[in-house]
Amino acid sequence: MTTEVRVPTLGESVTEATVATWFKKPGDAVAADEMLCELETDKVTVEVPAPAAGVLGEIVANEGDTVGVDALLAMIAEAGSAAAAAPAPAAQAPAAAPAAAAGATDVMVPTLGESVTEATVSTWFKKVGDAVAQDEMLCELETDKVSVEVPAPAAGVLTEITAPEGSTVDATAKLGVIAGAGAAVAAAPAAAPAAAAAPAAGTKDIANAPSAEKAMAEAGLSAANVQGTGRDGRIMKEDVSAAIAAAKSAPAPAAAPAAPRGPVAADDAAREERVKMTRLRQTIAKRLKDSQNTAAMLTTYNEVDMTEVMALRKQYKDQFEKKHGARLGFMSFFTKACCHALKEVPEVNAEIDGTDIVYKNYVHMGIAAGTPTGLVVPVIRDADAMGFADIEKAIAEKGKRARDGKLSMAEMQGGTFTISNGGVYGSLMSSPILNPPQSGILGMHKIQDRPMVINGEIKIRPMMYLALSYDHRIVDGKGAVTFLVRVKEALEDPRRLLMDL
Repeated sequence: MTTEVRVPTLGESVTEATVATWFKKPGDAVAADEMLCELETDKVTVEVPAPAAGVLGEIVANEGDTVGVDALLAMIAEAGSAAAAAPAPAAQAPAAAPAAAAGATDVMVPTLGESVTEATVSTWFKKVGDAVAQDEMLCELETDKVSVEVPAPAAGVLTEITAPEGSTVDATAKLGVIAGAGAAVAAAPAAAPAAAAAPAAGTKDIANAPSAEKAMAEAGLSAANVQGTGRDGRIMKEDVSAAIAAAKSAPAPAAAPAAPRGPVAADDAAREERVKMTRLRQTIAKRLKDSQNTAAMLTTYNEVDMTEVMALRKQYKDQFEKKHGARLGFMSFFTKACCHALKEVPEVNAEIDGTDIVYKNYVHMGIAAGTPTGLVVPVIRDADAMGFADIEKAIAEKGKRARDGKLSMAEMQGGTFTISNGGVYGSLMSSPILNPPQSGILGMHKIQDRPMVINGEIKIRPMMYLALSYDHRIVDGKGAVTFLVRVKEALEDPRRLLMDL
């Protein structure tokens, strides 16, 4: 005999929910009223208890699925069938144990990318004893450039974590161990009686909702500071929200009397927040300082009248987007202008390798992009061979992937020149720092109307300051100034780009 597990009443006007988390898997023993899964609606989180004791059979609605009210979630077989099925696996347990040990699989650090030798374990999604499916995400590593997810190389049970969160691992390190699927089968009968007996004793340890655990971690709260309203005192997501709201609204006089009696420094320390730098931020800091220490960096400046580019963009932007499916921005003009200038001044597109200078007969253009975790520089390969539409599409696509943290290592390597646009943040003038081992970086800035003398008359023109930082070991002042003047000329008269002038 089987019992259906269905979506409970979700509340007035709520017609559907998303399956957020299954706390049990097929084959697990469950007690009546034990939490099976958690549903999330647009208003609240809903727990689904087991309608009867038994063994969880088929799961019909998987995590991430959207379900309606009274939809079928899973099936529970009655306890009698679980007892009847138990002897068979138990009898096989002795034989299965050696196979599981022999079939243990090491979880190794995946390929991190060229020149990346280490990473930091940022998050484990599984804990020791958890069953895992092949290719299920086990943990996440943070390198100096991107986050790397580590999938399970095989199905089984995670039996050991050798690199805990926060540890630094090299490119060949072992992260954990997965026992073969046999171990999971052998362990299930032994765990089932314990799970069944615990509810009877009334001492079952109810885990907090995963969404609540995540919210508490983000808010820096401990479970002791949150009042759980779920079954058996289980902390739900809305409980965390209530605790945060209460903390914000609560007056702070309790700590106030102690402040005057202590030193001023102690009072300041109580109002400070110390956060460990991410590996990305640490690497940005190290690479920028290395750049300053290694290169003989200079910056030369000029200004460009953006009248013609703005008029051209205004005239053709609608037709451009309609035909190419991409917006016509300023970056494609600057990219084309730089590619044009690099042909005339190739040393700005070169790099030092020991005592050699390597001239690049191609342009892999790096476009600096700010993200919530720091600055990254995705590379548009062979930008000198691309048209305006292809450049705009590439910039838009890589910019989105950068903001989503989905850039691969390969997409940020091999650049020969970089453009950085501080103007999007309102910068009027700055000196960009070189992106080693490159020898040049162009800084764009805010467009600002300024009075300019044109043919003896004062006129208001949209002007932008340009800055070229360059490595004086390779690039002489004449070459740097020539490069920047060619960029200026191409932008002030875009027709020069069409005629290769």
